[in-house]
Amino acid sequence: MQKINIIKATQNDYEILIKVWEASVRATHHFLSERDILTYKQMILSKYFDLVDLFCFKAHDVILGFLGLSNDTIQMLFIDPSARGKGIGKELMKFAIEEKKATKVDVNEQNEQAVGFYKHLGFVIMERFENDDAGKPYPILAMKLG
Repeated sequence: MQKINIIKATQNDYEILIKVWEASVRATHHFLSERDILTYKQMILSKYFDLVDLFCFKAHDVILGFLGLSNDTIQMLFIDPSARGKGIGKELMKFAIEEKKATKVDVNEQNEQAVGFYKHLGFVIMERFENDDAGKPYPILAMKLG
């Protein structure tokens, strides 16, 4: 049985978290350009990581995924591509919902796998925004636990 931990991330984890983020985005966000990925990467490192409570999923001291929460809203959920489909996203979501009382999630509409994942977990679309938080034309769905 592997040792699983969900722990609060610190700034010391940012370098690993951004690597997980980038690998995950490259595997799932095919609608983003290379320029967009690099722009978002810089924004996340310089601003967005500091605006959320970050929690890492670790197995054998290796970060395989992470979650970013702002009050009751899941702002980020990224899983290393090598670890996708192994229940890590579900574990992080269970933690967010049960331990941190999260009831909302914001997701890129064009990331259809993620939208389906959240729907499977009982989230329903409440609102749609034409642009993301950076003002870019990537629609965001605001979802709420049904």
